[in-house]
Amino acid sequence: MGRILAIDYGRRRVGLAVTDILQIVPNGLTTVRACDALDYITRYVAAEDVEQIIIGLPRQMSGEYSESMTYIRPFVKKLKAAVTTPIAFVDERFTSILAQHAMTEAGLKNKIRKDKGMVDEISATIILQSYMDNRAAATDTI
Repeated sequence: MGRILAIDYGRRRVGLAVTDILQIVPNGLTTVRACDALDYITRYVAAEDVEQIIIGLPRQMSGEYSESMTYIRPFVKKLKAAVTTPIAFVDERFTSILAQHAMTEAGLKNKIRKDKGMVDEISATIILQSYMDNRAAATDTI
């Protein structure tokens, strides 16, 4: 059994989270600049046993894709060309809000809560937990 890697892809930053090798616990991995994400993920997948990649799928309240898809689609196309690991998508609505709430509930200081990289990493962890809770709801196409 390999790890599951989750990606919260943003225009500037990409939050990453990963499970343990038994796929029981999701943990934040890091946040990287969007321009470095493909290289980082490719190297990570080559170094670790990654069984599945999950990408947050940005949707509006109506269910339609948000405009973020204009930069996520090209990234996914490049990622699919770079790795053979299966890729699935999970609805990421409200993950940033949930991440901010989790940081507040954890008692993190305001300075840390304003760290957008930390928010992105926690968002990726929420995406990963959502996937783990609802594996049947993941989709493999966008």
